[in-house]
Amino acid sequence: MTSLPTLPATTTPTTSDTTAPSTAALPRTAGRGRGPARLVGPVLSVAFVIVLGLFVLGPLLWLGVRAFATNWTYPNLMPDGWTLQWWNTVFQDPNLQSSVVLSFQFAFVTMVVSAVLCLPAAYAFSRFDFPGRRVFLIGLFATNAFPRMGLFVALASLFYAFNLMSTFLGVVIVHVLGTVVFMTWIPAAAFSAVPRSYEEAARDAGAGRFTVLRKVTLPLAMPGITVALIMSFLASFDEAQGTYLVGNPEYITMPTQMYSLVLNYPPQVAAVFSILLAIPSAVLLLLVRKHVMGGQLAEGFQIR
Repeated sequence: MTSLPTLPATTTPTTSDTTAPSTAALPRTAGRGRGPARLVGPVLSVAFVIVLGLFVLGPLLWLGVRAFATNWTYPNLMPDGWTLQWWNTVFQDPNLQSSVVLSFQFAFVTMVVSAVLCLPAAYAFSRFDFPGRRVFLIGLFATNAFPRMGLFVALASLFYAFNLMSTFLGVVIVHVLGTVVFMTWIPAAAFSAVPRSYEEAARDAGAGRFTVLRKVTLPLAMPGITVALIMSFLASFDEAQGTYLVGNPEYITMPTQMYSLVLNYPPQVAAVFSILLAIPSAVLLLLVRKHVMGGQLAEGFQIR
């Protein structure tokens, strides 16, 4: 008796078997769809950082290469040679040396004069409420709200009347006009940030008003005052238009000397001088970066 061939057993798919492949495929499909979209943000961020870096560091790198290059001819990607000749030219030229010394002299004197004139005013704006207080504050800020050259030309007639043209004092006055806003607004905000309770506690302990100012108020407000001093120094150090209009030809600082360098010197000398002009600004800003980034500078421009 012959036996019938057996057929392979067939299983009926269950509900879990039929749905498992589709549910397993869904995350892979969704992941493939979201993958390119997730990369767009990081790629744009990296591209933005690169463009910003080239925009900020590109000119500095160009100056650095140009300052040591013997010559740089198109279409070469690198200079034809390297030399220190241009640095020697700057340090050995008496006119350029004089401009460096004058820049530091004007910046230091301007910073001191601004502090002497503006710090008492900043303390008064912070501690006393008098009629016209906000108007005076806005008026001080308005000195920087208009084109600087127009302001200097308007002052030229007064300078001629008082024989201040081509004088050290005339240049200092012009520089102080550009630092008043820094030395008033920022210290005023620093003084306002000092808690009154600290001063009252010192007075209750027997300290006089001057002692409270010297031992309590000034130390606590010193970060903001330091930022104002540095900003005033840099504003005077970089002032070109007013110095050129009032001080020329007797007093030629580094910024005004750049006009002559561009016209009468090789471009490599101008590159060296530009680097020397930027070094004080970079160093001083690095010294006060924690106060600037901490909000001392921004708080100084808030009227309370």
